[in-house]
Amino acid sequence: MKSNDKFEVERIACGANNCFIVSQGDNSILVDTATLKYRGKILAKCVGRDVKLIFITHGHYDHTQNAAYLAENLKVPVAMHEADVPLLAEMPIPKAHALLGRVMVAFMRLAKNNVTGKIISLFQNASIPPFKPDILLKDGDYLGEYGVSAEVVALPGHTNGSIGLKLGETGLIAGDAMMNIVRPQKAPHYLDRAAMEQSFDKIKNYGGGFTLHFGHGKSVQSP
Repeated sequence: MKSNDKFEVERIACGANNCFIVSQGDNSILVDTATLKYRGKILAKCVGRDVKLIFITHGHYDHTQNAAYLAENLKVPVAMHEADVPLLAEMPIPKAHALLGRVMVAFMRLAKNNVTGKIISLFQNASIPPFKPDILLKDGDYLGEYGVSAEVVALPGHTNGSIGLKLGETGLIAGDAMMNIVRPQKAPHYLDRAAMEQSFDKIKNYGGGFTLHFGHGKSVQSP
């Protein structure tokens, strides 16, 4: 692998969520793991690739439920930010700044209180099969030793340990720090609003021509 090798990004659509396989030369990193329903699909996409690392953008269940399964099957380590490790055991109820966020938070509260129903059942299988991250990442960490010359970018707010993956000068995987729901926008719910706003501005300030990849919604070119 050379640092100037072209990045290739494959989006794996998993219902409302996205995972990504980021490749450079013959090496790859899997970004996020979606929910239990999609474990077979994600594993099949990884077969034949030299996946060297599972990179978790943040600790919510819809990004981590298959981490243990995929790590075992691919025989690779899992990496995430230390601040989000507590979310693997219990997700605190976030705050919301938009209608969609308020609706989502209301469903989370109902599900946490064991209220049943078809709609909130989306949130009732939110437990995460236990795993302990092998690698704790921080802002500025370089992932070249895992075969891809990408850089970790801190994007806190949605969760305290939300991180992205900067792909040279060509792209950024933003996780849920920004979502493309109808249009690219900040996450509808958060743990720290001030940090979320700063992370959103940070993403927007990347240079023109950057491809932005999101945990929810299709990728777009930055203006």
